[in-house]
This record gives sequence, C-alpha cells and structure tokens, in this order.
Amino acid sequence: MIYGLCKNVINSGNYEQQSMQNKLDVFLLGNRITSTQYTELCGLMDNQQDPKE
Repeated sequence: MIYGLCKNVINSGNYEQQSMQNKLDVFLLGNRITSTQYTELCGLMDNQQDPKE
C-alpha cells in the first residue's frame, strides 16, 4: 500500500525531492517497502530530475 501511494505521488510530480527521499528511507528501514521497491521509486525521482535533452 505504501509503495503504491509513494509511486502515485512521485508520478504526479507534486513533491519535494529531499522530503520524499527521507520518507522512502524511513519506509525502507521500517520494512514498509522492499529494497527493490525503494530502488524503483528512487529511480523514478532521479528520472524526473534529469534535464531533458
């Protein structure tokens, strides 16, 4: 459930990156998301931050 909510927020683009990164770190440490999910969500954020060339 947390994974889906985080993915929706990230895909919406309506978040502050450092704040979301902190939340993902806590969710990973609390076993609310898996390391695979964490990596995917961080990748989504990174892709949004890369300038389109």
